[in-house]
Amino acid sequence: MRTIQLPRIGTWTAWRDAARGLLADGVPAEAVLWRFGEDAPDDLFGGAVTPAPSSADVTVPKGFVDLASRVVWHSDPERFARLYAFLLRVKRQPRLLSDRGDADLARLRAMEKNVNRCAHKMKAFVRFRDIGAGSGGRRAFAAWFEPSHHTVEPTAPFFARRFGDMDWIIATPDVTARFEAGKVSFAEGQPRPELPEDGAEALWGTYFRNIFNPARVKVQAMTSEMPRKYWKNLPEARHIPELIAGAEARAAEMRAAMPALPPVRAERILGRARAARPVAWDELRTRAAEASRDLPEGLGRIVLGEGPADARLMVVGEQPGDHEDQQGRPFVGPAGQLFDKVAGQAGLDRQAAYVTNAVKQFKFRRSGKRRLHEPPNRTEIEHAKWWLEAELKLVRPELILSMGATALQSLTGRRDGLLKRRGAVEETPHGPVFVTVHPSYLLRLPDPVRRAEETERFREDLVAACGRIV
Repeated sequence: MRTIQLPRIGTWTAWRDAARGLLADGVPAEAVLWRFGEDAPDDLFGGAVTPAPSSADVTVPKGFVDLASRVVWHSDPERFARLYAFLLRVKRQPRLLSDRGDADLARLRAMEKNVNRCAHKMKAFVRFRDIGAGSGGRRAFAAWFEPSHHTVEPTAPFFARRFGDMDWIIATPDVTARFEAGKVSFAEGQPRPELPEDGAEALWGTYFRNIFNPARVKVQAMTSEMPRKYWKNLPEARHIPELIAGAEARAAEMRAAMPALPPVRAERILGRARAARPVAWDELRTRAAEASRDLPEGLGRIVLGEGPADARLMVVGEQPGDHEDQQGRPFVGPAGQLFDKVAGQAGLDRQAAYVTNAVKQFKFRRSGKRRLHEPPNRTEIEHAKWWLEAELKLVRPELILSMGATALQSLTGRRDGLLKRRGAVEETPHGPVFVTVHPSYLLRLPDPVRRAEETERFREDLVAACGRIV
């Protein structure tokens, strides 16, 4: 058993050197114990070794280097072991980095995303305070920040570029970054220092109060972008409760102060509103055929749903696949076949349900003769809502079965927390929505035991959904 001690400062370089040496020596992942920082407990396998630069000629894909150089800053204590184990697999399977169904890669990508998000929050929410003169007569500033991950070291170059004309310190409980005389240095973390208030405090407050729009207040979205854990270090945060509490009254004042429309224009607008009507089935199919002509490369035809026009249950999936695009019918590919099988076991008659997708076109990229699925982005999901809402107005189902994150976003406005929301019924302007996973999620699970367990849970979800329309 080899025990590798990684330092809190210079972690990426140390892990890279250690992994290079272990790889050159052919050491398996289970024979390495990774330890981090000065406070790691003693182990039963001897003293830890601090990695030294290795001269071994080791070549790995650049994509893995980019991934690892972000993941090492995550706070998960298993990050180093996970990276090294995946590195050994990448050496045997260089194309593994493009396998979206690989569970280990998915975990590392999620950690990479968390690190990038933490770095973004640091850039957005570090607030410097003037602490007087620095080296060479330059002004000096200090800030306190509490990151969720070890992102001070990789993010410090951003502040060096942005604030290169001053000396500064960013103190955190983990690592302290210092910029003096044009050079960045790092030291151990420290307790929160007492920082003096300066004129910038009032400026931040004034700026924030002036850009706050009471007519567009969405507290959940605001706290998602500016989590409450950062509020105590933000000078503008002290105004947030007051601004939220008075938002409704201020919005009413703004509406009352708006100029009225001229009578002729108002009547024209109201006339168009009165003339609005649901699109009929024939017109919807005609529009779909017209929209499917002269398509750009990478985008398939409009695939509408199918089923009874008065179905009590509408099943909404995510996006057509290659099979659906070729046949012009929803849910005829592998995911659709799995859905039919499990639905039959759950007592859900597909012929009695209206089955469709939130996004109506197959988005793909070519790889030789194959067309590989590409997930839709937010703009494409929003653009496709017109088609789905037209179907909803025509069918008017008693219950909507939402399968997958894309359908959930289209129907409820947000896709986060799918697995936590699974099995619940959420009220929407379209009607009650029963939340579950998409069959393609089951097909991507690599572990047969896990796949069987999740398939059974999916069957139970369909049974529950059927029970609501009996």
